[in-house]
Amino acid sequence: MLAGNPGEQMQLEYDVLVVGAGPGGSVAAKYAAKSGCDTLLIEKRQEIGTPVRCGEGIAKRWLDDVGIEPSKKWIAAEVDGARIISPNGTILTVDESRAGNECGYVIHRDVFDLSLAQQAAAAGAEVMVKTAATSILKEDGKIVGVRAKSMGKEFEIRAKVVIGADGFESQIGRWAGLNTNLKPKDVDSCYQYTLVGVDIDRRYTDFFIGSIAPGGYIWMFPKGDDIANVGIGVQMSKIKSPGEAKMYLDRFIEKHPEFRKGRPIMEVAGGVSISAPLERTTLPGLMLVGDAARMIDPVTGGGIYNACVAGRIAGEVAGQAVAENDVSQSMMDRYEQGWRAKMEEHLYRNYLMKEKITNMDDETFDKLVHAMTTVDMQRMTTLEILRAIQKKYPELVKEFEEFM
Repeated sequence: MLAGNPGEQMQLEYDVLVVGAGPGGSVAAKYAAKSGCDTLLIEKRQEIGTPVRCGEGIAKRWLDDVGIEPSKKWIAAEVDGARIISPNGTILTVDESRAGNECGYVIHRDVFDLSLAQQAAAAGAEVMVKTAATSILKEDGKIVGVRAKSMGKEFEIRAKVVIGADGFESQIGRWAGLNTNLKPKDVDSCYQYTLVGVDIDRRYTDFFIGSIAPGGYIWMFPKGDDIANVGIGVQMSKIKSPGEAKMYLDRFIEKHPEFRKGRPIMEVAGGVSISAPLERTTLPGLMLVGDAARMIDPVTGGGIYNACVAGRIAGEVAGQAVAENDVSQSMMDRYEQGWRAKMEEHLYRNYLMKEKITNMDDETFDKLVHAMTTVDMQRMTTLEILRAIQKKYPELVKEFEEFM
């Protein structure tokens, strides 16, 4: 709602303000609105979902958890599994018999994001695009809103609860005083082409590992019979400049005729955190969600699932906070405890795993993938992988004893 007298700065007032209309922010706004809160979702860009900075692959298993119904509008392809290709060309196929509902969809990310924002609006949230937060409002030790700018006008947005879902480069957390710093070894520089006219097996997503992508991997996500996203993530500590990511990807494509024949229709670049989650993601009146809270999986670089699950928890806790008129640290800690119970152990385990695998040589990668192809694993879990390695190459297990 609007407040203020003529000549005074415009002021908006809401129960809940969500900054950032990515998947985590839209889900948070949806569940805050469903909880009965007067909710505003703001997005600095003029169009939700663009530009796309994502490989666009998601699993199926979690969609029900956050109330997302699969839609042909945003599903580009449904895949049967994934293939992991080692440096010497050994292929490990992870299909539904091993991965279960981990298999999933390749999506049109822009349409997906817009769909989630529409769900938030349908639940009762207001949505404002081309509206950027410029600083945080803090009173009596509590976050009480943000200063914002839209269409050349500056104004305040006051809220009982602020949810920061402003992505990898998050400013909300930093302005509020939370430690959001990242080391170069905890950031991947990414580059991706969407190629038309490629020869692919659209039943699978492919992941190429080894020195072709230092500290990361190259992916292929099919979006049609002859269309695919082909991209790379490389660890910033292993390159001299972000531009090297494109160099490594171009070199890879040139050596693979099935991709070399393709014609690019889109190119995207960006950074992805591969860090452990933040030590604290809340302050009185504030919760951070998704990439802003470093909830991206450090091994895969995937973050949509974690953002949406955390977004639901944040939206529901915001509803409790407003209903009880309590935005204290203890109330915000309900969110802290909720998301950590869901994913913290997995994120920290994968961070430790990332620390190991980013320093492996090609020979070790070849042995690991070979071990997994020769041992019958019922489920593709970290423990099953390590047991497979132990049977085939016991000398390698010392590197991973802490995970067993």
